[in-house]
Amino acid sequence: MRDLVLWLARELVEDKGAVTVETIERDRSMVFELTVAPDDLGRVIGRGGRTAKAFRTVLDTAARLQGRRAVLDILD
Repeated sequence: MRDLVLWLARELVEDKGAVTVETIERDRSMVFELTVAPDDLGRVIGRGGRTAKAFRTVLDTAARLQGRRAVLDILD
């Protein structure tokens, strides 16, 4: 799951080296904290948050296939 978040984020941004993902695991859920370069923050969030919503939908679907729950936090 972490690799999925990392891959998707790197495909969206220009500064691929600045992308980091921290994972916090709980019982049946996982929290992914995504950090990107300040210039790329708009690319990850998208107009009106559409890109971030799509990102979260893909992540949630992949997590549900494993019987888990996933949350994506985009840190600035």
